[in-house]
Amino acid sequence: MVNFMIPLRAAQATLTVVVLGLTAYVSNWWANYWRDMSPIEINFLLFCSVFSLATSIYLSLAALNKLPAAANHRFALLAADAMTMTFWFAGFIALAVFLSSRVCFGNVCNVAKASVAFGAFNWLLFAISTAWAGMYTFRRRGAAPKGMEPSMSQGA
Repeated sequence: MVNFMIPLRAAQATLTVVVLGLTAYVSNWWANYWRDMSPIEINFLLFCSVFSLATSIYLSLAALNKLPAAANHRFALLAADAMTMTFWFAGFIALAVFLSSRVCFGNVCNVAKASVAFGAFNWLLFAISTAWAGMYTFRRRGAAPKGMEPSMSQGA
């Protein structure tokens, strides 16, 4: 069986780097043009990119079976995927709402709108991987092996 998670993780990492570059450009432009801190919506999408890169490394290593057993826990993988998916959803929605309530024109506006679009696609990819991780986490394959059952005697 082909592990489709590896190309999915590669696509997530690629889109994450794209959004990181776009939001960093918008944040830098805002700070230089207005001489003020960039809006929190842009900074949050920037945070989503950095957080996503960190979790993508962890999740990619798990997909390749390169993690020790203690770090490759299925609930931890599901939590990392779900948290990252939630951050992307909140990030692209917040920036889209921010841009819709402003007069927006010029190159920087187009770049900000592109970061919303790429953020939405990245959220979709993380939603797919979260659904897959949820199915993997909660499926049952029968009882535990005999060696895993607890001993009910005190041993005398």
